[in-house]
Amino acid sequence: MTTQGNMLEPPETLLPENTDAQAELDEGKAANEVAARHPTYSAAWARLAELALESGEAVAAYAYARTGYHRGLDSLRKAGWKGFGPVPWSHRPNQGVLRSVAMLAKAAKAIGEDEEYERCRQLLLDSDPESLEPNGLS
Repeated sequence: MTTQGNMLEPPETLLPENTDAQAELDEGKAANEVAARHPTYSAAWARLAELALESGEAVAAYAYARTGYHRGLDSLRKAGWKGFGPVPWSHRPNQGVLRSVAMLAKAAKAIGEDEEYERCRQLLLDSDPESLEPNGLS
């Protein structure tokens, strides 16, 4: 008899879809408007952080990413996550929180907070190493 995977590892955490918020982002609605209408939706906060980093506003990016990170942790815990275990990048609803963690890492690096950068990078590695490359952290 063969088994697949590590039976001691918790199951993957898959966040539920927020089709309304995602549709608004997909339609090109402003991320700040989406975040205001859907404040628990990490993808909107991640997008705000990305835009702030692109504009050279590292402190604002840090604040947006931190908000998305905390909102994402709340969502993960609500979905059964215990603070560890796989959070697959391939599941689109998980990408908002993983992008928020990645943007927090980048913003932390930009302001010289190297320990926070490493902590966030490790969280992404632990959650799903596949999340690093699409977020520019390979």
